[in-house]
Amino acid sequence: MNEDTTIKEREEEITDEFSLFDSWEEKYEYIIDLGKRLEPLDDKFKVEENIIKGCQSTVWLTSDFKNGKVYYQADSDAIIVKGLISMLIKVLSGHKPDDILNARLDFIKDIGMMTHLAQTRSNGLLSMVKQIKNYALAYKSADAA
Repeated sequence: MNEDTTIKEREEEITDEFSLFDSWEEKYEYIIDLGKRLEPLDDKFKVEENIIKGCQSTVWLTSDFKNGKVYYQADSDAIIVKGLISMLIKVLSGHKPDDILNARLDFIKDIGMMTHLAQTRSNGLLSMVKQIKNYALAYKSADAA
């Protein structure tokens, strides 16, 4: 992934990838594949304080702040959810806190994700976005201090 790619450009890449599939069955298979390609999270990060609240499945999210940019790592015990968090990381990881906080994440709606996920998964997806943005806010506040 190119470090200079903007959040909007990464969103457009995902939207373009999803437009290649005709059915939601194919889209779900692609999401599962994304989850399988997500770099494994070290077990030392699979602790209670890294669990995202509001997800029906267990989702661990951790982050680092290097050179003014936030980098995320995550894992989940549910394969679809792992794919969803993988997409969010692909779009948001490696950006400045302000860029992450201001990201509209239109790709979620554009690919039809909110209408094709069960309500509990939609809520979980929103919880993932919220936690990702909370990390960015914390780094922004710490960086400003």
